[in-house]
Amino acid sequence: MKYPVIDNVVAPEGGLEVLSRQEIAKLLDRSQSGLHDVFRSCALAVLSSGDYMDDGKALIEAYPDFDVRVVHRERGIKLELINAPAVAFVDGEMILGIREHLFAALRDIVFTSAELASREHSGQHDSVATTDLVFQILRNAGVMQRTLAPNLVVCWGGHSISRTEYEYTKRVGYQMGLRQLDICTGCGPGAMKGPMKGAAIGHAKQRITSGRYLGFSEPGIIAAEAPNPIVNNLVILPDIEKRLEAFVRTGHAIVVFPGGVGTAEEILYLLGILLHPDNRELHLPVIFTGPAESAAYFVQIDEFIGATLGPAAKALYKVVIDDPAQVARLARDGIQRVRSYRKLHSDAYYFNWRLKIEQEFQQPFSPTHAAMRSLDLHRSQPEHQLAANLRRAFSGVVAGNVKLQGICEIEKHGLFELHGERELMRRMDALLSAFVEQGRMKLPGTRYEPCYRIVH
Repeated sequence: MKYPVIDNVVAPEGGLEVLSRQEIAKLLDRSQSGLHDVFRSCALAVLSSGDYMDDGKALIEAYPDFDVRVVHRERGIKLELINAPAVAFVDGEMILGIREHLFAALRDIVFTSAELASREHSGQHDSVATTDLVFQILRNAGVMQRTLAPNLVVCWGGHSISRTEYEYTKRVGYQMGLRQLDICTGCGPGAMKGPMKGAAIGHAKQRITSGRYLGFSEPGIIAAEAPNPIVNNLVILPDIEKRLEAFVRTGHAIVVFPGGVGTAEEILYLLGILLHPDNRELHLPVIFTGPAESAAYFVQIDEFIGATLGPAAKALYKVVIDDPAQVARLARDGIQRVRSYRKLHSDAYYFNWRLKIEQEFQQPFSPTHAAMRSLDLHRSQPEHQLAANLRRAFSGVVAGNVKLQGICEIEKHGLFELHGERELMRRMDALLSAFVEQGRMKLPGTRYEPCYRIVH
């Protein structure tokens, strides 16, 4: 399908305005060590946010001639866009919110590249250094609001959900907005957009003009979850692990809506961290919720968690079906307890420093066929370690579904294979099969071809 395109030159809006010559050179560098390709892919996703694709390879194929170049001017920089998606423009002018997102992507990619290079040179690779990098990226993006009381609800859920489920996410967001709660999501469509849309209405009714709608993404997933227009602070972390850490360290409550394998990955990451013995006393309200038609989905998730991670994991969250006001009340009341706990222990409101996150949850997982095949998927290990390995398995399926690198890996070498304990693999197979049957693996109206094979 041929999409309309446009050429344009845009100046910064709400983001980076000046770059050094070395930074510009890296952005123009098309080699593996350069930044051109990663910025081009992120820029394309931002500019095509109205096209509703969830396939990184398909997006690039839809705009094969798109390119972006940094133009250095005496008073700053501009971006020259060649064959850019026309959906990002109105009467030849780029939509303001998209322009903000475009330069936010530039800001984060340049800053993160410099920080990673500096840490590589100094040999900083431990858990403390990783958390510090996440903090630095968020602070550079203006996320840290030292004077604000805790009020940020992280909302997770799928981009491929039914209309009823989407409307429910808006109703929950509306109730949270009425209670002066801000929203943070993965920034994409579906369950990532609905809570923001609802909260915006709730904020408007309460005459709140400073509502925050944070969107956290990463280069590998942004094509599948291009920023929705309500996001007013976009942050691009370098990989999925740092993106997940950003969520759990900045959020004061977490609400999980129906989703697919990506949402399951997020749940396993969160539970794995909260199951760590050092985190048993921390306060972080976690609520699973959806409309009445989604009740069976949460039964499946709850059963899988109980069978794999045990009753201690099931005790870490509450399930609320078809009651948006109750979800908002639980989030608000839980956040009050978070505030009291942080105040008692002199911990920052804007970043959860006390949360223990070990390197097995921080190290980037590259979903190659060998890596997927060698995952330790047995219940003989501690629950938080099993959660880490299950999270990697689901992360690999996400990559094979929507990420350019994962899709190319599948096309080249065939399906990913997952091996492990027979009963555990049977339950994983049943859960993933349910996601397929419910249409949670791809956008509605598209046919899903599995990228994995479970051996049991």
